Amino acid sequence: MEPVEINAGSWYLRALRADERIDDRPALRAGGITDPDHVRDRAARWADGTHLSWAVCEPTTAELVAEIGVTPGADGTATVTGWARDGFEAALDAARGAVVRFSEGALGLRVG
Repeated sequence: MEPVEINAGSWYLRALRADERIDDRPALRAGGITDPDHVRDRAARWADGTHLSWAVCEPTTAELVAEIGVTPGADGTATVTGWARDGFEAALDAARGAVVRFSEGALGLRVG
């Protein structure tokens, strides 16, 4: 599956990136994610459909403030998980609603 961008009101959800235009790795480190392959691993899991993840970003700067993801189950259910950098819990809450609606509406999953 190709990554899908989502508008979550005041926040913008996009695939994690580490390229010449946007590098999420410093923001990930600020959030406690130190695995240098994290962005690559998330892209691979999008491709095989085992975990769909988004960088929750401030829309004017594209800075990652949280990460949220949905893991589909074999029985049509899904689990939504995420984390936020200190002070950005509201961004994660807004993203969760958008990701749940996407998971249920576009993917036909039941979020537990």
